[in-house]
Amino acid sequence: MIDLMMEESAARLFAGNVDKPLLERFEAGEFPQALWDLAVDSGFGRALAGEDAGGIGATWLDAYPLLRGIGYWQVPLPLSETMIAALLLSAAGLDIPPGPLAVIERGHGNEFSTSGAGSALRLWGCASRVAWARHAGHALVSLRSGDLALIDLRDTGTVSVTPGTDLARVPADMVRLDAAPILATAPNPLPVLARPVLQLGALARSMMMVGALESALEQSVRYANDRIQFGKPIGRNQAIQQPLALMAGDVSAARVATLVAAADTPSSTRPDAPAAEFSIAVAKARCGEAATRGTAIAHQTHGAIGFTYEHPLNFATRRLWAWRDEFGSDAWWAQQLGRAAIGAGGQGFWSSLTRRSFPAPLGLA
Repeated sequence: MIDLMMEESAARLFAGNVDKPLLERFEAGEFPQALWDLAVDSGFGRALAGEDAGGIGATWLDAYPLLRGIGYWQVPLPLSETMIAALLLSAAGLDIPPGPLAVIERGHGNEFSTSGAGSALRLWGCASRVAWARHAGHALVSLRSGDLALIDLRDTGTVSVTPGTDLARVPADMVRLDAAPILATAPNPLPVLARPVLQLGALARSMMMVGALESALEQSVRYANDRIQFGKPIGRNQAIQQPLALMAGDVSAARVATLVAAADTPSSTRPDAPAAEFSIAVAKARCGEAATRGTAIAHQTHGAIGFTYEHPLNFATRRLWAWRDEFGSDAWWAQQLGRAAIGAGGQGFWSSLTRRSFPAPLGLA
């Protein structure tokens, strides 16, 4: 069941504080510190962490309204990354540093190596397009060994951050590590997930995409009803109604897939979740497909005005284009599911689908 208190809190905070002027200032380079402070005061950053770590032990289904709200209101904050890092650090029994946190996944162009041992353990490597790195004090890094490592991004002697942005003009920075000290390390605290940073990142992005898709759909329906052409709203034309109906179906399917994944994914209070890998892969693939088709329909409905920076539609669609590729694209996740299905064989295919779990992992290790 969705947490109604979380839903009301997120709606109250985001609807009352996120508007077009704030988004424009953010895209001009201003970090919304006051909004971040409000989110921290509301307990959002540590919502998924255990109570002993200052969180509330929320499940992913509890947190769905918050992450969906980030997409719906296009909230320019590193909340999803901070929530994931706080959950994993809490589950691993490590202290959670204050302030915004970044997460860095291995693979997909990011490679790391370690040297030394104990307190002298160091991390080398380079990661591209790390969300919010310039604003984060620390980053949780996924290592090839399966362990998680915490590093201080403010250590300018061993860490360099080169600013960059994604399609939504959200920070997506290059991070270079040159013998960066590892502050703490721990084994994967959620072994049911082969690569927790990747998979939890994919789940969070799916929730955020659902919100952005709902925003784009609502804007498109409203515009179709308000735009008068030849004496009647363009929304009365079947040529407009049919693609909007298809978009609505895509949005509903993406929402259901994401809610199922949220219910199936482990949290600090529910470590056992055998269907998590399957459900997360389905959600990210379904949301990516919906984003590709939905953004095209939204912009076709709006015509040229939807592509202008002055129109609010672009704040939702640019995020959808960016998020569909982060933490694995829909094609990449579909490939993992396909390989697992082939590996299950004809005898195991149907039972694997109904269990939402293949006999072997998705090959993410």
